[in-house]
Order: sequence, then structure tokens, then C-alpha cells
Amino acid sequence: MSERLIRLLRIIILIQSSPGITAKELAERCETTARTIYRDLELLSAANVPITNEGYGKGYEYLGNFSVYPLDWTEKEAMAFGMLPKIIDQMTHLFPPDFYSAYEKAMATHQKEKKELQDVLQKMVSIIQMGTPAFQEEQNNYLSPVIDSILHSKTIEVVYHTQSRDVTTSRELDPYYLIPRDHRFYLIAYCHKKKRVLTFRMSRFLKVTQTSQTFDKKEFNLKQYFKNTWSIIQGKDNIRFKVLFSKEVARYIKEEELFVNPKLTENKDGSLLFEVTLNHDREFLQWLMQYGVDAEILEPVHYRDKMQEMLEGWLEKYKR
Repeated sequence: MSERLIRLLRIIILIQSSPGITAKELAERCETTARTIYRDLELLSAANVPITNEGYGKGYEYLGNFSVYPLDWTEKEAMAFGMLPKIIDQMTHLFPPDFYSAYEKAMATHQKEKKELQDVLQKMVSIIQMGTPAFQEEQNNYLSPVIDSILHSKTIEVVYHTQSRDVTTSRELDPYYLIPRDHRFYLIAYCHKKKRVLTFRMSRFLKVTQTSQTFDKKEFNLKQYFKNTWSIIQGKDNIRFKVLFSKEVARYIKEEELFVNPKLTENKDGSLLFEVTLNHDREFLQWLMQYGVDAEILEPVHYRDKMQEMLEGWLEKYKR
């Protein structure tokens, strides 16, 4: 949810700053697909954001005088603007008297924008419900500082606990994206300690502190990072699955929102052939099992044997 909200805010700002921007251009700037952008635009329209499109190839703009606050400064931009009076101190005679009053209004707008953004974040976080690990009685909600750090490109210091290994570490992270999966959130971030981008489970954060240090995502691409990854777990395999879904569930499969891009082939009887290449099998097989007899693995053949062994084991366990 948070990942989509951040993208929606970005779409609103991009349309304001570039009237006539196309869905393709929005997709490129938001690092997603045009199909996703169309769904986001429908959601914004349903929320009464007055977005209009004058026709094919003409792009999107706002109706009337709709706008968001015009500054949208980064912290570095705000700092640079705040230093302006000191920089021009020796040239005050070159500026008209109204310069400083205009400057004060711009800074006041920036402060109001920051305050309203914080209010929006707090309200948003209050309605997002996260699951709690079974071993914890309470769950600290660090969504607000993490989302704020993503929006402002701020490095965070975290204390991270891995329950399975009972290891607690301190790390510096550059937070890139929040990914919701199965009642929990994962943070995609550059880890200064490991010198690479990693996936962190939010429920394992014991402490989160935003620093004053800023970062640049450079050329990081989320789609490339998750290439051939079904959900969160990444592997090094190259498994080409072919699955046949019955006509009873075919329409639900078409509506699935996935990181991967499966090849879908509709059969005359209404069934659906689903082909996808993955680097790890566990989460895919777990997803597949929810469809029961309406999903049949065709390839690789040894996964048919693997599924049969598992089902026979279940049957043996439940025999009376």
C-alpha cells in the first residue's frame, strides 16, 4: 500500500510540473508499467483528483486551478535556498526591497508544506495495519520515519534483529522502496555494511533513526532487482514453469499483480496456460497450492513428482 501511495503522490506532482505528460512518460519516471499507471490514474480520479486527458497522445493535465503546494523541495534544495540571504549579503543594493518579503513567503510555504506532509504521513500510517510476529507481544510501527526517509532520500540508522539466528545488528540503510507482502512490509534498501542492495523485513526493526545524510538511488531499478523473483525470496536458479489453470480460476489469475511477467495463453475450453521463469520455487509453489486441483504443474516434470510426494505425505498424515 505504501509503495503505491508514494507513486500516487509522484504522479500528482509530475502532472502538475509537466502538463501533457503521457502515461508512457509517467511509467518511465515512476519505474513501472503503463498498465499500472492507468490503474493509478483511475484511482486518483475516483478520489476526485481532477485529471483529464484531451485525447490520444495529448497526455494528462488538471482541470481548473487544481494544484498541490508548488515547492516540493528536497532537503538539499531547501538548504541551498535558505543560504541565499548570506550569499547575496554583499550585493543587497542590487536587489529590490520586496526581495526579502518574497523570500520569507517562499520559506514559510516550505515550512507549511513540510508540516502538512508530516500530518499526511501520520494519518496514512495510522490506517495501515501490520501483522505482528508470533514471538512479539507488541509491534513498533516504524512506517512513518521510513516513508519520510524514502520521500526525502535520507539515510536511516536501524537496529535489526533476525529471530531465526537470534542475531541483532546495527546498520546504516538508504531506503529505496517499501514492498507489502502477506500482512507484512519489506524495505528495499542499500546496506552500507554489506555494500549492496538488500531486502529487510520491517517487523525485524527494533529501532529506526533518520539521519541528516542524503543519498541518491542512482540507476537502481526495482524491476531489474526483482527480475525472475516471484515475491521476496531471491535465488540463483532459472526454473521455467508451465502451469495449467482451469476455467473456474482463469479470470482470477489474470487479475494477479505480480513482479514477474508471465506468458498467458487462453485455451478454447476456457483454461489458461501460465508460463513463467523464476529464480526460486518456494513462494511460487505456496501461491500455487491455494488453487488446489484447479492448478496443474505441467513442467518441469520433476516438480510434478515433487508435488505428488508432498500430497502423499499429507494424505498419510491425515489417515485415520
